[in-house]
Amino acid sequence: MAAVKSQLKSDLVAAMKAHDDMAKSAIRMAISAISAEEVAGDSARELTDDQEQAIITKQVNVRKDSAQAYRDAGRDELAEAEESELAILQKYLPAQLEESEVRTIVDEEIAKAADGGPATMKLMGSVMKAVQARVKGRFDGKTTAALVKDALS
Repeated sequence: MAAVKSQLKSDLVAAMKAHDDMAKSAIRMAISAISAEEVAGDSARELTDDQEQAIITKQVNVRKDSAQAYRDAGRDELAEAEESELAILQKYLPAQLEESEVRTIVDEEIAKAADGGPATMKLMGSVMKAVQARVKGRFDGKTTAALVKDALS
C-alpha cells in the first residue's frame, strides 16, 4: 500500500475517534477515489505515490470548483463545507510552490528553450512540458500555463 493511502487510513481512524464528521467525509471520499482507480481497467493494481497524489490533486480541484460554484450561487454555507474538505485534503499533497518560484522556473526554461534566440509563442509547448516536469503536483497547471503565456508574449 502506498504511503498516501496508508496515511489516509490512519487519519480516518483518528477522525472517527475524534468524531470529526468533516474529516471523516473528506478522507473517505479520497480513499474511495484511490480505491476506484486501483480497480479500474482490466485488472486491479496498486498505485504509486505519484498516482495517488494525482488523485488527491484532482479531488482538491473538484472541491475548489465546487466552492466557487456555490459562492457564485450565493450558497456560502455549502462553499464553506467544500473549503473545509479542501483544507483537509491539502494536507496530503506536497508543499505548494509560490508563484514567484514558478516564475523563476518559467524564466529558466524559456532561456533554455530559446537557446539564445527570441522567446516566441512557438516555444509554449516545449516550455510547458519542461516547467510541468519540474513543478508537477506542487503548482496549479492552469496558473502555470498563464505564467508561461504571459512570459512568452
